Amino acid sequence: MPNAPMITADCFPTPDLARRDPAQEQRVKQFAEEQARFAEAIRVRVGKDWRSHSQPRRVAILRHLLRTVTEWRYNLACAAPGRLGAGIPLDAERFRTPIRDGQPRIDRLGYSGRLRLGAQWDDTSRTYVGGETTPAHDIMLRYGQAAHARMDAAGAGDVLVNVVTLPNGRQLHGTMFVRGEQAQQIAAELTARVAARGQDASRMETGGDPVYLVTTEHEAREVMVSSALYLLACNKALEPEHALSFVQRARYLLVEAPQTYKGSDASTRVLVVAIGAILTGRALTLEQDMDLRCLVHGQTGSTEMPADTVLR
Repeated sequence: MPNAPMITADCFPTPDLARRDPAQEQRVKQFAEEQARFAEAIRVRVGKDWRSHSQPRRVAILRHLLRTVTEWRYNLACAAPGRLGAGIPLDAERFRTPIRDGQPRIDRLGYSGRLRLGAQWDDTSRTYVGGETTPAHDIMLRYGQAAHARMDAAGAGDVLVNVVTLPNGRQLHGTMFVRGEQAQQIAAELTARVAARGQDASRMETGGDPVYLVTTEHEAREVMVSSALYLLACNKALEPEHALSFVQRARYLLVEAPQTYKGSDASTRVLVVAIGAILTGRALTLEQDMDLRCLVHGQTGSTEMPADTVLR
């Protein structure tokens, strides 16, 4: 009888951001099974010889895994029946398109009426209004408020650049927070980019009081990824008493350095759980809002997360 898998769907709690329509709940929950199967396959295949490899070899394996999980996520997008909820139609190619300098990935935080069930487009406010709240709407609103609060506390005005500290102490500019008038400029740029891809941007939400998260330049993200892989591959991470700390620090860097316009969140989750299981000897449970925590609360506030101490 085969051994029971170490990594299961319990490691991947459904993000509130994916919970937009009760009719889609089952489809959303099945995605945890997909992530668990792929993460467990990586653990079994890679973990067997992990400790016998040299550190450079382990880094090379991790780089290959990054490409593998990106392709896995792209293939799932190709097979998906469509996007969840209202918005721009699903474009699977975005799940493997590298983020280019001059065209950063941009994510909106705050009120997102399109995440409300049954909301209707309002041309005057340039938002979806009415309808019923959903977990997706609530969490985006809450993190929008948290982003505003962080900017206020920093006295940042309309722009705040997140500073990322690497394991060697070097500091880089990470994700940029933008609100106010500059946010409207970003909204116009984003709308133009969507239209340039031949998609209907006439009902993209640009109203409200959002904070936009803008990825940093390619070079900085590459350095962050390399640093994350070093943390996961280094010899000290093989020591049980240090393993979790190395996984936590690597996780933050990977979230700060997405490689594609879509899908990096799931790819990072799979890689973190798979390699985390190899290093710690247990299946890590992720916070459902892992990505938002890292992006909004910064390195000090999100390197360690409550679920990391859940023993399974």
